[in-house]
Amino acid sequence: MDVRQLRHFVAVAETLHFGRAAARLGITQPPLSQSIQALERELGAPLFERTRRSVALTPFGADWLPHVQQALDGVEALAETADRIRLGRAGRLELSFVSTADYSILPLLVARFRALYPEVEIALTEATSDRQVTALSEGHGQVGIIIPQGEAVLPEGFAYRRLVSEPLIAAVPESWIESGRLRTVSGRLPAEAVISSSLIVFPRRAAPSFYDLVTGYYAACGGSAHVVQNAIQMQTIISLVSAGMGIALVPASLRHLARSGVRYLPLAAEAPQLETGIVWRRDDMTPTLGNFLRMIDSLPELATDEPSG
Repeated sequence: MDVRQLRHFVAVAETLHFGRAAARLGITQPPLSQSIQALERELGAPLFERTRRSVALTPFGADWLPHVQQALDGVEALAETADRIRLGRAGRLELSFVSTADYSILPLLVARFRALYPEVEIALTEATSDRQVTALSEGHGQVGIIIPQGEAVLPEGFAYRRLVSEPLIAAVPESWIESGRLRTVSGRLPAEAVISSSLIVFPRRAAPSFYDLVTGYYAACGGSAHVVQNAIQMQTIISLVSAGMGIALVPASLRHLARSGVRYLPLAAEAPQLETGIVWRRDDMTPTLGNFLRMIDSLPELATDEPSG
């Protein structure tokens, strides 16, 4: 059977008259009758009870009719659906992100994009920056929120755009403050207190730019980091701080991650700035990705740069 035959069946079922159905379809009655007969042979059951004076649906035809109408409605909607996909108003956006973005830029981007394009499915994957770039290089995903790798050059054919830059702050065990183990100055953590404290940080292999930013701060303050534990999830790092294992230098937006036993303090010395941006393959500009990038350009909350790379 084909769509034409299904339309013929619905026309006869709705008019219960072959002549009027043929007129509605813009064809003559004989080919319409032949089409219905061929459809009935294919189905192995009659669709209509015919007499010289009347046409009526068989019980089988009556039960089948709403399924055919629903199928034809779907066919009629295909052209409109194709337009929505072509314009990026439907489809799928595959977005990966570093864990730090979960507390800063990610909620804003997802909420705004969903509001603008509610029919687009957003597939989110959390991964470190290096894994995101590797996945994109292998053709997996469309766009990633990463911490740029210092002076490292992205693979050929990639584009990068800065989203936000924020200072690092200290996440410290509250018990250390209450016991006097850590001394604060006007609510800030002085450099000597940072240097003398054990550190919890991402492993360098997973986040080299973040690791270097943190350890570079120690060096700038005249000391070196005493790393007692590595963790690749920001939630895990904060949990270890809560347990009193050490302090962590984290993005200021992590204040949104409230945890019992943890206090967030600004640094007394000039705080290093952590940059977060998006990366994508230039040769994979899908309609949904194009709309995502244009949305970012329109957000006054973001200080965006021109694409690079």
